[in-house]
Amino acid sequence: MMMTRTPALLLGLGLLLAACGSPERFAVSAPAITEKQRISFGSVEVRDVSLPSYAAADEISIQSADGTLVSSSGVLWADAPERAVALELSQNLARLTDRRVASEPWPFEAFPDARLDVRFSELVARDSGVFRASGQYFVAVEDGRRERSGLFDLEVPFDPAGGPNAIAAARGQLILDLSRFIAREGLR
Repeated sequence: MMMTRTPALLLGLGLLLAACGSPERFAVSAPAITEKQRISFGSVEVRDVSLPSYAAADEISIQSADGTLVSSSGVLWADAPERAVALELSQNLARLTDRRVASEPWPFEAFPDARLDVRFSELVARDSGVFRASGQYFVAVEDGRRERSGLFDLEVPFDPAGGPNAIAAARGQLILDLSRFIAREGLR
């Protein structure tokens, strides 16, 4: 009798095998950026991001159809997720806008023109092959210009059979898509 293997089973097996040895760490590589986006600010500080506890954990998780999160201490992110996502956002925004953008703490003497606060309600890879992010962003300014906020709900596909490498690549693309969205909707 031939058994059908589901992507969740394959990932779960990979996570289980990785747990038997020393932990493997997976880094998110930055996708290429070729376009530029104009924004209304000369400088932007990306505040520490807020992630759900499962997304802030070092373990790489995947969510099954019934909502269960599967993770292993043998498959880890290469960097603390909250720090990494804030850095990804600031680096993406800097490359997209050619403006002075840095994550908190602000490294310059002059204060930034705007402060960006991003709060995720969801940041999860699903065994169906979709990496999803939703939440809210806030743009604070001190010079009397209009402060802004908005909701986001984004998804990118990935191949669950690709395991943690595919999840890491999908997160990189998702944070780039979020950076584009915030530059276009929140910083113009």
